[in-house]
Amino acid sequence: MTTTGDQPLLAMRGIVKTFPGVRALDGVELDVEAGEVHCLLGQNGAGKSTLIKVLAGAHQPDGGTITWRGERVRLSNPVAAMRQGIATIYQELDLVDGLSVAENICLGHEPATAGFTRPGAAKRSAAQLLARLGHPEISPATPVGSLPAAGKQIVSMARALSHDARLIVMDEPSAVLDQEEVSRLFSVIRDLTAQGVAVVYISHRMEEIREIGDRVTVLKDGRTVAAGLPASQTPTSELIQLMTGRDIEYVFPERAPADASAPVVLDVSGLSHRGVFSGVDLTVRAGEIVGLAGLVGSGRSEILETVFGARRATAGTVTVAGRRLRPGSVRAAVAAGVGLCPEERKTQGLLLDESIARNVSLATLRTFSRAGFLRRSGEREAAVRETRALDVRPADVERAARTLSGGNQQKVLLARWLLRECRVLLLDEPTRGVDVGARSEIYALIRRLAASGVAVVVVSSEVPEVLGLADRVLVLREGRVVHEGPAEDIDEHRVLDLVMEGSAA
Repeated sequence: MTTTGDQPLLAMRGIVKTFPGVRALDGVELDVEAGEVHCLLGQNGAGKSTLIKVLAGAHQPDGGTITWRGERVRLSNPVAAMRQGIATIYQELDLVDGLSVAENICLGHEPATAGFTRPGAAKRSAAQLLARLGHPEISPATPVGSLPAAGKQIVSMARALSHDARLIVMDEPSAVLDQEEVSRLFSVIRDLTAQGVAVVYISHRMEEIREIGDRVTVLKDGRTVAAGLPASQTPTSELIQLMTGRDIEYVFPERAPADASAPVVLDVSGLSHRGVFSGVDLTVRAGEIVGLAGLVGSGRSEILETVFGARRATAGTVTVAGRRLRPGSVRAAVAAGVGLCPEERKTQGLLLDESIARNVSLATLRTFSRAGFLRRSGEREAAVRETRALDVRPADVERAARTLSGGNQQKVLLARWLLRECRVLLLDEPTRGVDVGARSEIYALIRRLAASGVAVVVVSSEVPEVLGLADRVLVLREGRVVHEGPAEDIDEHRVLDLVMEGSAA
């Protein structure tokens, strides 16, 4: 069966999905043509995740119809969706690190004869799929856990193709990739669409939508507010207005004049971690925001983790407000007033199944203890105060952190360190997976924290974010600082030249 005439490959009509107290989807419409990249946009909480879970068979809609290749279908579970040729690659890849590439690709439908699996056939099939995706260098025998993020993405795509997928949903596929890896991913996507495979692409990065997308559908508050817009011709301002309901740009708060007389709060001298970075010198004054720019693997995240004590330095010192920290001690860093919002907030920063209140109070639990017993009322009152100040939504501190959107999860992490009244705040990818509206709120919040005297260090893969938010920028390449200076004295092109070439400025 093939798509014919004006009949789209996929047609979702009037999709409704209700959870207790929440109408997540309220009549959503989505059409996808064979061989196109259809981008799905919307703020966190707009309904994107729920919609793709309906399409993946993980959620059953309460209303509406799904037409696939000209016929109405019921996708009763993920297996049923996969059998139809619909594959979903979630942002958090569901690969098994302990299994090989071939075992992951064929998981659940291993080649077998007379009840016995055929590992050789699995490896040959995996090799053919990897070659089809333009990555024959990935060995089918390699343990998936040893692959970089980009390699894992390719394995997930190969697994989707092993089910003869005609439509692949990609949820924030570039979130953990560097610029070169994103370019390779886009090359693979173009090869797939040239073979008639459709791709639904979800991203918050507008430049990616322009580069890879054919058409765009925008969701807001569980409804389709625009369908099938041309990706390359629709102005960014129009897309943002559709997503947010208001005119908003990636506007950074105005910089306050730097106070050169402010005390140095964070002083990093000759910091090294063997094989990762070396000889890093960094000072941050009270009220200053310093940005670290560099490619994935340049050592930027590892520097923050070492300052925080999550990694033990092999050389150098970290001093906070005149107090030298014990290497490799998170407890010492927190006691000195250092807070870290890590790159992977879901796995490294939050207790997803615990309440918002518990996540906020995690660094200050002793404050709410009396004779070894936790005062829940005090913990809750403090969490309400901090989350209200940051406008965390929904405003229910008993709700599990898992249920929040990316932007609100990030606010919960910030609330934790606000409650701790930290002197130094380390932010690793503070807006990853965060929609445009929440981004602006987080930028304004970071500026307010700096204005209150907090010393802030920001790491981001998005160079415009580093340059727009920071007062001063350090550029890293292969674990070394190759440039340091005011953010206003360097532009994006120069940063990219430095990280690619490593020439000193």
